[in-house]
Amino acid sequence: MSEDSLEIGFQTCSELGLKFLKNEGFFSSTFVEFKFSSTFVEIKREIMLSKAEEELMNYLWEQKKAYLKELIEAYPEPKPAATTVSTLLKRMQDKNFVDYQTEGKARLYFPLVSKESYFGKHLQGLIKNFFNDSPAQFASFFAAQTPLTEAQLEELKSLIDDQLHRKK
Repeated sequence: MSEDSLEIGFQTCSELGLKFLKNEGFFSSTFVEFKFSSTFVEIKREIMLSKAEEELMNYLWEQKKAYLKELIEAYPEPKPAATTVSTLLKRMQDKNFVDYQTEGKARLYFPLVSKESYFGKHLQGLIKNFFNDSPAQFASFFAAQTPLTEAQLEELKSLIDDQLHRKK
């Protein structure tokens, strides 16, 4: 594996999939194609996830597995056309972001990337691009700009303390 590639764990076993790598803009989502080697993947190239795909992905994460009809039902009114959602699912499948199992004539869709991984990498990109790659600058900004109660600040402090103990 080259110095420019990255090894990350993944739970499903398919030949190709996607993993979030970095953030190209404030709320854009950049994913990368990867190939499996045992329980690790090697990053190959960047692939973008659109806002519409991201919205659909949130519904799929909530349901864990869903048929097209169930995904359409998850949308608020006015609901998108079945062809629109089908097109988004096909694009996401082509990007190896979702996959499906055939059950009779229906397809049961499921995510290939966890929500935690997606948002974790999204946050890493935000910190890198807007806070000089400094989690401390991000935490300072967050604490100063977010109306947190004393109890919420204590909870954050406790979470940080727990992480410090795990690192020792």
